[in-house]
Amino acid sequence: MKHLILLFTIFSFLFACNDNAADTSSDEMVNEVEPPQQQLHFKGDGAKIVLVSGDEEYRSEEALPQLARILNTHHDFDCTVLFAQHPDTLGIVNPNYTKNIPSLEALTDADLMILFTRFRELPNEQMEYFEDYLTAGKPLIGIRTATHAFHFTDSTHQWAHWGNYSEEEGWEGGFGRLVLGERWHTHHGHHKYQSTRGIIEAAHPITRGIKSGEIWGSTDVYGIRLPLPGDTQPLVFGQVVDSENEYDENDLFYGMRETDEAVAAVNPAAKEKYNPNEPMMPIAWIKSYQLPDSENNGQAFTSTIGSSSDLLNAGVRRLLVNATYHLLNKEVPESATVDLVGEYKPSPYAFRSDDYWREQGLVIEGL
Repeated sequence: MKHLILLFTIFSFLFACNDNAADTSSDEMVNEVEPPQQQLHFKGDGAKIVLVSGDEEYRSEEALPQLARILNTHHDFDCTVLFAQHPDTLGIVNPNYTKNIPSLEALTDADLMILFTRFRELPNEQMEYFEDYLTAGKPLIGIRTATHAFHFTDSTHQWAHWGNYSEEEGWEGGFGRLVLGERWHTHHGHHKYQSTRGIIEAAHPITRGIKSGEIWGSTDVYGIRLPLPGDTQPLVFGQVVDSENEYDENDLFYGMRETDEAVAAVNPAAKEKYNPNEPMMPIAWIKSYQLPDSENNGQAFTSTIGSSSDLLNAGVRRLLVNATYHLLNKEVPESATVDLVGEYKPSPYAFRSDDYWREQGLVIEGL
């Protein structure tokens, strides 16, 4: 009987050990599963730049990784790219989801922010990173839809004054007007039918190495209320150019080409016809900014040209690289290297459905 009890005790002990081992192994397996990659980081020895994407139309999720590669590979800046993502599918880009951009804490020690978002409605803890950054008076580059970077549908929301349609005293026009100099206003050219050629307004370090007319993009000129506020200095004006080809919805540039020469005399899409080149609108400018509750001044550069397809133009790339140097208080090169890095095949700018993004399954790690 004693032998039977001893055997039972030994078997019980071995079973318990195996069970614990299995549990430990299971726990280890769980711990080994890493969370999906939610940002891109290109390590460099230079200044730290955080590029924030999140727009539904102009493919900032394509443009900013390429811009980051250019700034890192050719200029050794340390670049981190952030993306809009649904909380249920982290690690997958979803520009249509306006309420989440993970890893914004990267702004805490950033030397420069490059912002390319549209109508974001972010949670309090994420908006605080933007407020802290700008309260400190740090430099900012805003691209295209950054003029209407935020929008809060609830007018009583804590951050509603940052929205594009804010009428709050001191924040009229929201973040776009206060910080960048203008909010979303209108399409000045005929969207997808008239392109933009950059005409240099005056010599400035940001336009160094760029000849008037070299900048071109198929994205149209935005309407701007003139004069721009404060000490805003226009650097490049947008000449509206008619397409010499038929509209083609399957073409990257919708039929428009950099070789188009016909200067537009009318915007045919406008309810009240007007000449979009009288006057020409600024498409790139620089200004100082200061949040109402801050004691610090900062510098902001805005370019309303800069979609992923616009980056195929060397003049557009040089404009953004030069602005990066200038806002970091570095000498702008006479002819900065702006060659594309790796394979770059941007998509046409367009709004896409939620189903489209689910089917795309655009994994950040593979960008």
